[in-house]
Amino acid sequence: MTALLELIGISLSLGGRCLLDRIDLTVAEGEQHVLLGANGAGKSSLAYAAMGCAGYQPDTGSIRFAGEDVTARPLYERARLGLALAWQEPARFEGLTVADYLETGARAGDAAQCLREVGLAPDDYLARPLDKTLSGGERKRIELAGVLALRPRLAILDEPGAGIDFLSQDEIAHVIRALTRQGAVLLITHQEALAAGADRATQLCGGRIVCRGEPAAVIANYKARICRRCDGETCHG
Repeated sequence: MTALLELIGISLSLGGRCLLDRIDLTVAEGEQHVLLGANGAGKSSLAYAAMGCAGYQPDTGSIRFAGEDVTARPLYERARLGLALAWQEPARFEGLTVADYLETGARAGDAAQCLREVGLAPDDYLARPLDKTLSGGERKRIELAGVLALRPRLAILDEPGAGIDFLSQDEIAHVIRALTRQGAVLLITHQEALAAGADRATQLCGGRIVCRGEPAAVIANYKARICRRCDGETCHG
């Protein structure tokens, strides 16, 4: 398969703490790649570095997306190339309605259909403001609908099931499959049921890759808490 996202030798430290240590990771076209790890393992840091978020410029290594070196490119340029990130904590866009939010993307699709894809009735939500009247689960679903509307080449989903009731896991899995059909997905999750549907899996621990391969094997390794940590050590960039 053709590589879409490539992280090559990525090391990152913030405030003297090693967050990522010599990470090599590839996500291919048409692939759903799951990233497993405990809290603090470096999963979100990897997502922010790949997306080009401020403060997460790697100390060493390079990042390639769709065949281009984007290591020094800002977030908005990576977004234009088709890279999108759904944050673990849903963002609020005060003053916008749900319809406004879903129609802001340059590649925006049918807002109503995107809401249906995440299990929300368009008639009940399109005119609602993005404010504190929405629950955390509703905001997370709306953000996932926004990612669908962008039609990204690669969607990075940071804990998409967080804050959403157990009965909606099938809906979240449906969204992940839809995004994978559009291009590819890098899925960050603690949820084994979501991870099991991936094509490949990688386990992070202490900022290092400690296991990769078939999802079932990586999930088993993760459940057994087999990993190494670099707490107290320095990155070896």
